[in-house]
Amino acid sequence: MDRIEPPLTGGERDTLVGFLDYQRATLAGKCAGLDEDQLRKQAAPPSELTLLGLVRHMADVERAWFRRCVGAEHDLPRVWGAHQHAFDVTGAVSAEAFSTWEAEVGRAREIERAVESLDSAFSRPGWDDDFSLRFVLVHMIEEYARHNGHADLLREAIDGSTGE
Repeated sequence: MDRIEPPLTGGERDTLVGFLDYQRATLAGKCAGLDEDQLRKQAAPPSELTLLGLVRHMADVERAWFRRCVGAEHDLPRVWGAHQHAFDVTGAVSAEAFSTWEAEVGRAREIERAVESLDSAFSRPGWDDDFSLRFVLVHMIEEYARHNGHADLLREAIDGSTGE
């Protein structure tokens, strides 16, 4: 899998964005070369977790944090409806899921680049406290890293592939 490594030196923002992009590429790599049935395979039934569901979920997470929160598009609906609906891959098509995820990642990158500082503060309806761009980037790295652990297990159950 080809991934650009996060920078070993440089500023905080470049490091955070580099690690986020590394995690995004990891998810893409875990899904690479698989067909529809493989992307839908459950590693540990009764859990319904699948690689396709993870891609759909991460499209929604990208939208929620970057467009709805940082970009202040508060009324923008979730991609797949209610939060947990992303994991329900009944009738889902992988090409649509990947193109949606890639579009949300692209828009997230645009929004991040337009923010002046990691300390810039944002609000989220229903939250009492503001949060910084730094918080969003760290949270997104954590979100991808956690789900990439799931993706490791899913991919190994599909075809035995292991590794980063």
